[in-house]
Amino acid sequence: MKIILLSGGSGKRLWPLSNNARSKQFLKVLQDEEGSSESMIQRIYRQIRKSLPDAEVLVTSSEAQGDSVRRQLGDQVENVLEPSRRDTYPAILLSGAYLLDRGQMDEGEVIAVLPVDPYVEQDYFEKLHVMEQALCESGADLCLLGISPTYPSEKYGYITGGTAADKPYGHVKSYVEKPDLQTAQRLVGGGAYWNGGVFVLRASFVRKLIEKEIGEVSFERLYAQYASLPYTSFDYEVTEKSTSAVFVTYDGEWNDLGTWNTLTAKMREPDGGFVIRGENCHNTHIINELEIPVVALGLRDTVVVASADGILVSDKHASSYMKPYVEQIHNRPMYEKRQWGEYRVLDFAQCRHGKENSLTKHLYVEAGRSISYQKHDLRDEVWTIIDGEGLFLLDGEVREVRRGDVLYIAKGRRHAMATREGVDFIEVQMGTELVEEDIERFPWDWGSLLRPEEGPESDT
Repeated sequence: MKIILLSGGSGKRLWPLSNNARSKQFLKVLQDEEGSSESMIQRIYRQIRKSLPDAEVLVTSSEAQGDSVRRQLGDQVENVLEPSRRDTYPAILLSGAYLLDRGQMDEGEVIAVLPVDPYVEQDYFEKLHVMEQALCESGADLCLLGISPTYPSEKYGYITGGTAADKPYGHVKSYVEKPDLQTAQRLVGGGAYWNGGVFVLRASFVRKLIEKEIGEVSFERLYAQYASLPYTSFDYEVTEKSTSAVFVTYDGEWNDLGTWNTLTAKMREPDGGFVIRGENCHNTHIINELEIPVVALGLRDTVVVASADGILVSDKHASSYMKPYVEQIHNRPMYEKRQWGEYRVLDFAQCRHGKENSLTKHLYVEAGRSISYQKHDLRDEVWTIIDGEGLFLLDGEVREVRRGDVLYIAKGRRHAMATREGVDFIEVQMGTELVEEDIERFPWDWGSLLRPEEGPESDT
């Protein structure tokens, strides 16, 4: 069995910690069995490995999330990067094309598609074996995972159908994706199941879907035409129209951790960061990523989250409905983790004596890592080393740098940084357009300049 983990969402309902680059599935707000911090994607991957240790796992994510996937899961997990943000239908086709074309997957094999954000028990992953059996035994095109609903909801799809006493699966009679509340109430009253977001499919079925869109199974061609694929979910495009589907039920714990209300219910500690709370706070969670303190008094059923991207103060129940408000915010992310380390935006200002702007960042490059060899066409940069030692590369020439060094990089000049130990530095960008897209990367082999036996790990 091949497993596709869909990790493309940005998680706007978990603002201000979650953004396009640091999405909800990468937030280390959960704890593993030993009490160490872990993210949603790390938890799901750990559970998959426990139930299916030999399964090949492929993560599909946006290009902005590539660093986070590699940082949290390691380079041994394959990662397909979407060239543009779409929905689950194009993402599954892209992943399927990668497995069939690049991976030479046999058409008789089975593919399981899972989301990265449900909070579930280990039995959830054991059901994948049952779903594979159901798909093969029934001859259906796909198998779904049904969850017993706890209330009528407009957020989920609904499966209707009955299971036979002598079989571990049932045939899907009908499927309705995200109905209105009145229809959801009727479906729940009639014994329907929530769709748990898991799809188990034959590789041959995925091939037919790809051929329907572009005429052939070619990863390169699908990648090139990705932006022209239907912007729709797999549920709407395939599941709701299918006449050949079966389902398996799961009765264990299943929670969608897509809102602060549901996520805080699974957090062991009520506070994170510099927080001072009064004793009269009840059912309140406070997360503070800023260096300044957050003081909370007399709060009930509240979530408070402070980060460089903004501050949220909300009733826990109301936090589920914050998405349309967050969509009004168009500021660039102020904090990102990259494979080489992390950066935080400190200031953005327009220069008083000209038309140019300035952007100031604090970057930290971890020991033994490097920022890619790159150039910018629209901006100059000044780097001030404030701690650590490393190597600075400018147009092919390498020099040692340490605390107190100031480096000027004119637009058009190629440059990079590699570290012997962790390096902190301040970067000031100056130009008319200060955007992340103003970058061109070039190959560079650090060789044995840092370590005789190996060079530093490099990334964007």
